[in-house]
Amino acid sequence: MASGSLAILFCCTLSPLLLISSAQTCSSFTFTSKRSYTSCMDLPYLEAHLHWNYTPSTGKISLAYRAKQRSQGWIAWAINPSRAGMVGSQALVAFRNTNGSMTAYPTSITSYSPSLLPGSLSFHVSNISAEYLDNEMTIFAVLGPLEDVTTVYHVWQAGSTVLNNIPQSHPLSPPNLQSTGTLSLLSKK
Repeated sequence: MASGSLAILFCCTLSPLLLISSAQTCSSFTFTSKRSYTSCMDLPYLEAHLHWNYTPSTGKISLAYRAKQRSQGWIAWAINPSRAGMVGSQALVAFRNTNGSMTAYPTSITSYSPSLLPGSLSFHVSNISAEYLDNEMTIFAVLGPLEDVTTVYHVWQAGSTVLNNIPQSHPLSPPNLQSTGTLSLLSKK
């Protein structure tokens, strides 16, 4: 990893799962926006949760990624279509804009010093939005179609600073560096 890089988003190795300490698990959470998801996972780091509906016939995933965060920070969730880790990840990023509204967009992570500017992904992204409620940021989106995929590598991240509407690097603490894993889109947790 390059030291002093603008933003190091995601770690490169898989690690054993740790239990998170979160007041509300994904299965007991109710979205205020009347959205519902058939599958969810309490992620082992960064007080984060992933909710999704996967439709195998279309290859599309409707998702909500939520994580504890201060209003000045940012969150990201990504699929890496080819391997575990950061480089190659296709990310969704969200933060509170300087005007106070939430901003969410896709960005490709092509190096250990990504720009984190909006960009295209290797798959289609639609209905992307974000909200900030009760010290928690949530990204909503529909991904796909994904071709013949039922298990993916995924990574997630959080940083404490956004400058000029650009997320800055996250801490290099163990939870940030271990926020990676595999996701079975067919699981019903």
